[in-house]
Amino acid sequence: MAAPTTTTTAGSTAFRAVPKTGVIFVTSEAEKQGYRAADASWCNLGQGQPETGALPGAPARLGNLTIADDAYEYAPVAGLRDLRAAVADMVNRTFRKGMGSQYSAENVAICGGGRLALARAATALGEVNLGHFLPDYTAYEELLGVFRLFNPIPILLESERRYHFSVDELRKEVLGRGLSALLLSNPCNPTGRTIAGSELAAWVATCRALDCCMLVDEFYSHYIWSEPDGKQQPIVSAAAHVEDVDKDPVVIFDGLTKNWRYPGLRISWTIGPKHVIEAVASAGSFLDGGGSRPAQQAAIALLEDDVVHRETAAIHKAFSKKRTFLTGALEGLGVRVDLPPQGGFYVWGSVENLPESIDDGMKLFRRALEEKVIVVPGAFFDINPGNRRSNRASRFERHVRFSFGPALPTLQTAVDRLTHLVRG
Repeated sequence: MAAPTTTTTAGSTAFRAVPKTGVIFVTSEAEKQGYRAADASWCNLGQGQPETGALPGAPARLGNLTIADDAYEYAPVAGLRDLRAAVADMVNRTFRKGMGSQYSAENVAICGGGRLALARAATALGEVNLGHFLPDYTAYEELLGVFRLFNPIPILLESERRYHFSVDELRKEVLGRGLSALLLSNPCNPTGRTIAGSELAAWVATCRALDCCMLVDEFYSHYIWSEPDGKQQPIVSAAAHVEDVDKDPVVIFDGLTKNWRYPGLRISWTIGPKHVIEAVASAGSFLDGGGSRPAQQAAIALLEDDVVHRETAAIHKAFSKKRTFLTGALEGLGVRVDLPPQGGFYVWGSVENLPESIDDGMKLFRRALEEKVIVVPGAFFDINPGNRRSNRASRFERHVRFSFGPALPTLQTAVDRLTHLVRG
């Protein structure tokens, strides 16, 4: 669902009305009601970022950027080689110990944030059928609609099945629809569904056998709450199941935004076969020209094992408490949680059983604004690139995404205010 747009005015007919993503739309609407990010009286459960302050047990937060003489120069479009090598080494140490095929700097491209990394990849795609899931990340809608070479094909996930999608179903979709690429967030934003362990290995093997490129958004991959194969896995990545880093059709997107809790640094990376990295870097040469050199230099130290392990452990300890609190509180208010989040920091639930005045996503969003609480209506995740599908009501119009990215006291205040809405 695209956000409402306005018609162009005289003198601006050269430009189309560009819809806002779900988070940007709800934030813009909240700002009309007086919301400001620094205003502690608001509870932003619509935010797509984690709390960024100190956490118990986490490494000290990065305090400053040192700008050396060479840092005033442009960075290479593909990113600083030292950072590219550091990303490759971190992935190899974490997921590929003992494996013959290892990632190198040439398998990594750096750019200014996740959306830009995805845009570079979308620009480099050819005239192919690209499968994407419903629901999924709201920013995919415009991303998949604005690039006209490839054909986006939706794949429906069902709440009744807790958004499960089997390997057999994946094979049928790829073969039946002639998919050459598949885009997904894992863990999924918004449902929290996580593909991990032997299931993820089977997905990678299927795409390898059918030559279907997996484009995997792993920005929430350190927020894992499920226990695939009976083992707790603090981090999940398709990189663990790639056989040949230069042949397997697996392209991974990640960065400092969520998993290191540094959204403001705008550092992301794309990992994949060398020819893919060359293509996305070439796209970056005209899309954006490359990222910030000082931020990239500062990012290298954040990829050391001690930092990664301590930050991930701190995330698990702090966010698991918030997950338990918010999930239980929402269910206690009558929100139906189809699937307790297996990963990420969102609770995805249906509000259809709430009082009539707040029993769909948009109605709850509007009423919650009056209480200084921000949430994201579920219809925004029913992505519809280019408005190719009918504008009939969304399957997810009664769903809402609630973020437990904010600090626990903020969540507690938000629940008190939502309780007031539900119970009067």
